[in-house]
Amino acid sequence: MQRPRIRLGDDEAWLELVQNGGDDWQVTADWCARLTADFSACLSNSEAADFAARMLSHLRAPSGRRFTEAVTPGRNNPLALTAEPVGGGFAFLVRLTPNGDDDVCQLQLEIDPIDTAELCDLFEALHASLVPRP
Repeated sequence: MQRPRIRLGDDEAWLELVQNGGDDWQVTADWCARLTADFSACLSNSEAADFAARMLSHLRAPSGRRFTEAVTPGRNNPLALTAEPVGGGFAFLVRLTPNGDDDVCQLQLEIDPIDTAELCDLFEALHASLVPRP
């Protein structure tokens, strides 16, 4: 069985969130192999599923406005995505806080626009891998 994961971006700038097991997740980001971040984060499946669901709600009914979603609403938040509408997709500003301190940003990364349909597929796959089937 594959581990729940999502990867956004291309070879130049990318972000990946992958479950290592249980509440242990890995957050990895890279910009041109010159600036990287790689750290573990404690997230429950329900927190990650809620994040995917919130992202999907924005992507399925785009307002044409910028939006921001954080993986968790509290101080332990390791990742926030700000989505900027561009053409038929969204570009992202990734904000990583490895120590879970929302007031100290350890890394910000821009990811080029990604088509909305592709984003929906990526977040739907993440959500489906975290929500038990009836």
